[in-house]
Amino acid sequence: MPDFAIERTCRGIVCGIDEAGRGPLAGPVVAAAVIIDRRCFRGELRRTLDDSKVLTRGDREACYGALRRCARIGVGAASVREIDRLNILRANLVAMARAVAALGLRPDIALVDGNVPPTLPCPVRTVVKGDALSFSIAAASVVAKVTRDAIMRGLAERYPGYGWHTNVGYATEEHVAAIRRLGITPHHRRSFAPVRLAAEGMPILPLFDAVDLAAD
Repeated sequence: MPDFAIERTCRGIVCGIDEAGRGPLAGPVVAAAVIIDRRCFRGELRRTLDDSKVLTRGDREACYGALRRCARIGVGAASVREIDRLNILRANLVAMARAVAALGLRPDIALVDGNVPPTLPCPVRTVVKGDALSFSIAAASVVAKVTRDAIMRGLAERYPGYGWHTNVGYATEEHVAAIRRLGITPHHRRSFAPVRLAAEGMPILPLFDAVDLAAD
């Protein structure tokens, strides 16, 4: 379970940053920046908050609602067009910078999940597997995941048949089969091999490595 041990080694306003959506075949990459008000961080939220990947959909959404009441939140995204133009790593860093800009204040330090620091107007400390270690990063992981999932479920209404209500754009068997059957949409990442092959009329091998990340 995460805690505030890393935050306690930092001075001033600490912001946690994480992203959701690096691996999917469709949709934007979304990042969140979260500054937790520790004075009201208690009860069920403190007991439940964790890396978004280990929480159920219900727990993620409950934590998200609670965080909106006890944290300052900024959300940023990079579009499919930006992902295809920049590559997913660079687009992810752009989304993180936008999330910090959306906070409306400058943190004294940002704790960023992973090992690649974005360019920010404050010092950055990267933390590998930070969403399992830091409450601030775990909070950002939840906000980013809930926000992106909502975007993909909205797109699912406009583009039925791809299973985005449940797979939220990841390379599940259902999604890959739909690409073969229905073709690609404007929200598919053409720089990703399975989508590129589909656009070229080539056969696609199913990819199932991201199924767990899409799970409810």
